[in-house]
Amino acid sequence: MIGALALTAGCSTREAQTEEAAATGALSIVDQRGETVTLDGPADKVAFTVMPAPSIFAAVDRGYDRIVGINQSTLVANRGGMFATMFPGSADSAVVAGNDFVPNVETLLHLDPDVVVQWGDRGSEVTAPIEAAGFPVVGLKYGTQDDLEQWISLFAQIAGKPERGQQLIDWQRTEQTEMRAQVAARTTPRPRAMILSRTGDTYSTTSAKGYDGFQFDLVGADLVTKGFVSESGQVGPEQILAWNPEVIMLSGFDQSTPADIYADPRLAGVRAVQNKRVYKTPLGGYRWQVPGAESPLMWQWMHQVLYPAARDGQFRAEIRAAFDDLFAYRISDDEIDQVLRFDLNKDAAGYDQFLR
Repeated sequence: MIGALALTAGCSTREAQTEEAAATGALSIVDQRGETVTLDGPADKVAFTVMPAPSIFAAVDRGYDRIVGINQSTLVANRGGMFATMFPGSADSAVVAGNDFVPNVETLLHLDPDVVVQWGDRGSEVTAPIEAAGFPVVGLKYGTQDDLEQWISLFAQIAGKPERGQQLIDWQRTEQTEMRAQVAARTTPRPRAMILSRTGDTYSTTSAKGYDGFQFDLVGADLVTKGFVSESGQVGPEQILAWNPEVIMLSGFDQSTPADIYADPRLAGVRAVQNKRVYKTPLGGYRWQVPGAESPLMWQWMHQVLYPAARDGQFRAEIRAAFDDLFAYRISDDEIDQVLRFDLNKDAAGYDQFLR
């Protein structure tokens, strides 16, 4: 009974907040923590302690003008990929958090954003300092396609563009349906594949419990790391040999290259190495391998890398159309080559399908 009364009281409070916000022209947003966040109206200045949130917000807004602060990792991606070309100001954005996501409150006070986007599932130590400084916090969760769609919806609310948010969600859902149909029509065995990161001589990978479990299955691959448990994600060459993936996709979060993998004698017996099927993942508005505005492009890239015979010669046109819609940017052929990492992937098996 007490729990029911508390729940009723909480609902009444949220309803009252929503009614008050509507009466004053303010925005009332329920974030992924279940917290109601009230803004005076669509935000003019937004700070992001997390990635890849800024690129998703930019896709919702079709611009970068409202973004005033970002994560250090996002800044690295902006400068290394297409984002700084599309939005030159993104190369000099203020950094409001590092890889630990601990907010730099002093910088936030200087920037004075209308709202700060932060992880909502990593404890109050990363949200409380922001709220204590007087800034509204929209908390996010990470890991599923549903989470991604909720981010798009939340960012569309923050920007005052709910219809645009629904448009992007509809595109993601349509692309999933079409991809599942492509996979269902295949009669060949599903390739065994994995994501691999390398730092020095140390390798790490991703678990099937995360977003890769969803997208590898979506595109018709068997993720070899199913059942793999490691807090750090580190994996030894012996385990990679035992998994013996047919395709390896290299993380965009490090400097590893297919040439590095081919040159490691410890992996010489891996089928992906022997058959030159190691590929650096694309870097567009952001690193494609994680959930983002460009995820449908990543799914198509993965599918065509896994199934080279699926080539239809339309992927470059799809990239061009997507960049125009997402970022209001006309991408050139040379820039598409950059996104697809032709500098590193040009000699990989089947990669000629992406030639202009």
